[in-house]
Amino acid sequence: MRCLIVLATVVALAGAFAGAAPGADPASSDKTRVTVFGDSAATAMAYDPKAREILGTGIDLKLEVAACRRLGDLSCPYDGVRPPNVIERASALGPDLGPVVVVAVGYNDYENNYADNIEETLRILEKSGVEHVLWATLLEERQSWARMNEMIASAAKKHTEVTVLDWNGRARVHPDWMQPDGIHLTAAGAQGMATMINDSLVELGLAARAGTVPRQLSIAAGTLPRARVGRPYSARLQARGGTAPYRWTRVSGAMAPGLHLTPSGLVEGTAKRVGRYRVVFRVVDRAGTARTRAFVLGVER
Repeated sequence: MRCLIVLATVVALAGAFAGAAPGADPASSDKTRVTVFGDSAATAMAYDPKAREILGTGIDLKLEVAACRRLGDLSCPYDGVRPPNVIERASALGPDLGPVVVVAVGYNDYENNYADNIEETLRILEKSGVEHVLWATLLEERQSWARMNEMIASAAKKHTEVTVLDWNGRARVHPDWMQPDGIHLTAAGAQGMATMINDSLVELGLAARAGTVPRQLSIAAGTLPRARVGRPYSARLQARGGTAPYRWTRVSGAMAPGLHLTPSGLVEGTAKRVGRYRVVFRVVDRAGTARTRAFVLGVER
């Protein structure tokens, strides 16, 4: 698939906003770092001041947007320059990504490679300590983009750290959000995308809406999915409110043999024995606030 052509104003500004958001709050170190990866469609959020304000509300925003960016394949060139793809850039940033990453990339990607590149991206992000990944769907102007949205949904079912943002559903009812090419955004569209992302961060307890008091730290209700003996298992514990990043430990109870808890809240491994295991987990946020909750994990054959 050829790289989408961006209006000259968009492309000229795209590189200027890669990195921390201009005019960032000096106190942003007390907020959750959120890195936003985008291709040319998302660059509109970088050059529209209102969109940047909305996107950066309540977080330490790091914008990584570039025209012609791809997820894992070699990015297409613009003006003789190829931006690093998401996997390359995420690997270079490592822990500087912060605990939350937003991905709005795909219009330049190859459909046949997209699912594998999603998996590799998530592997790199987990290795870097990322705890939450918000992944925006593509506007389904082509059948290939609709199929790629199915790949995003499939990955979210396997990776509990992934939250799908339905950009396709939201943007389709706002034709005024799109430039004539049907993909790149007007100022209204940039603000619409920024609002979608920030609203989701607020709902996940990762950002405080302007003028509100941050929610107290809590452990999300719910039970762990059942495991099966001899089969790989992965489930993520979820915290809400407080100040990310969160760190998890086991307080009491025995884990099912073969399973273990990572500091990021991932219960993973391969269970070796049938049973019901009651475990109490503890989460501590950046401010030192702690909460505990008991979970029961059933293991079947």
